[in-house]
Amino acid sequence: MVRRKRRAGVVRRSLLLALVVVLFSLLVMYVFFGIYFRSHFFYRTSIEDVEVGGKTAEDAVEALRMEVQDYLLVMYDRNGTKYQIPGVEFAYDYKPLGEEEKMIGEQKSFLWPGKISKEKKLEMQKSITYDEDLLKEKVLSLACLKEENMQKPKDAFIQMTEEGYELIPEDQGSYLIPDRLYARVKAAVDAGESEFTFTDDLYEKPSVLASDPVLTECMTKIQSYFGAEITYDMGEDKEVVDKGVISSWITVDENYNVTFDENKVASYVQSLASKYNTYGDEREFLTAKGDTVTIGGGDYGWVIDKEAEREQLIQEVKSGEVKTREPVYSQTAVSRSKNDIGNTYVEIDYTNQHVWYFENGTVKLESDCVTGNISKGNGSPDGVFKIVYKKSPAVLKGEDYESDVTYFMPFAYNVGFHDASWRHGRFGGNIYKTSGSHGCINMPEDKAAKLYELVAVDTPVIAYYREPVKLTAENTKISNAYSYYDEEKEKAKEEAARKSAEDAAQNTPQAGEGERITEDGSVEPIPQGEQ
Repeated sequence: MVRRKRRAGVVRRSLLLALVVVLFSLLVMYVFFGIYFRSHFFYRTSIEDVEVGGKTAEDAVEALRMEVQDYLLVMYDRNGTKYQIPGVEFAYDYKPLGEEEKMIGEQKSFLWPGKISKEKKLEMQKSITYDEDLLKEKVLSLACLKEENMQKPKDAFIQMTEEGYELIPEDQGSYLIPDRLYARVKAAVDAGESEFTFTDDLYEKPSVLASDPVLTECMTKIQSYFGAEITYDMGEDKEVVDKGVISSWITVDENYNVTFDENKVASYVQSLASKYNTYGDEREFLTAKGDTVTIGGGDYGWVIDKEAEREQLIQEVKSGEVKTREPVYSQTAVSRSKNDIGNTYVEIDYTNQHVWYFENGTVKLESDCVTGNISKGNGSPDGVFKIVYKKSPAVLKGEDYESDVTYFMPFAYNVGFHDASWRHGRFGGNIYKTSGSHGCINMPEDKAAKLYELVAVDTPVIAYYREPVKLTAENTKISNAYSYYDEEKEKAKEEAARKSAEDAAQNTPQAGEGERITEDGSVEPIPQGEQ
């Protein structure tokens, strides 16, 4: 029993001693770290992302200096190109101001047990030093500021393109303003920024934008004409007046004033007429005998009424109409195809003194005839014409004749088909050469009656000679005959040619004895050795 009591007392003393030792150790540790953190930062402390836990103020300064020495300013222009300026290139450095010691002094070091395990991020206004002259030098030497790498901004403008007038937007370019860029870089360095992108205010700007009221008003006026689309039905072809064509009729001056040029509309209508009018055109004509002759002249064919068409087109464009139509014609033909004669027509072969009437490509009538007296200058007009009207009976009058006929079908001025009882049934052959008509096409009465019955007004008439002739009668002049010969005009041409030849001869150098004509037309003496 005594031993047990003695052993228990020993244990209690041992435990008490151990507790005293532990408490003393903790007290020593507490005091130690309380004193330690009076000159060191608490663990898990950082300043501006720089780990300074357990460091003295001097060590923290060194750590902050090391961080600053790695400073790199990264910049991007608005095209995404990257530029860099390392801090070491402009003496970028950290300058301590005693803030580190002050922060340690404010830690309340003997409260370390409650703070040592908590993460602490301290903020401090860093004091940075750098060489401004070096920084400016680095900025101004950037590739983006070299003249060859910059593009001046371009103003928005309106121009004619293949698609018509278009508003070309401004081009911002890439022309940096050096002073502004340096100021922005300096501000970034002062603020400790490590990255930024160039803003628009660092660049020169265009002075005229696409939103400029003058440009928008101009385009509005132009667009007001572009709603129109006129499609011309030209038979086998189409012609379209749309934005592309209308654009060429609009004039925009340097002040963006819009003018609709009606003269250009007239020129366009003229181009239509030149392309599609067939009045008097030469045609390759397949004759009833199966061969082909070339015949032009006459008054048959399509003729666009240029003035009426111009006025209508201007009105339609200004009204923004969309339609398909034919041009306004002053004269039409049977067919809009390339063969505007069609398959129903009257054919006159003056050389063979024969007439055919074709209806839808089939011969419905043919007859011998007698035409204008060639020997007396009354040759009948050749060309492509059309039946002007029909009259029965009729009286044919001239300067020295008056004849009654039963059927008359004129096609070229006062020349037409008619019966000729005075021929007593003699038609065809070579009668026309010496005893022909005053120009009309004489036919047997039964044939004239049949033609009168079959043929309609406006039916084409194709009349041709198979040999060269000179037609001088007034009716051939008025009817635009293919073989009309204007004696006065031809004489004037011959006189002009003769005079030109005489003038050329007078101006041609003449070589005398011992001279010669050179290649350039001048006269030079012949060298002694060549004579």
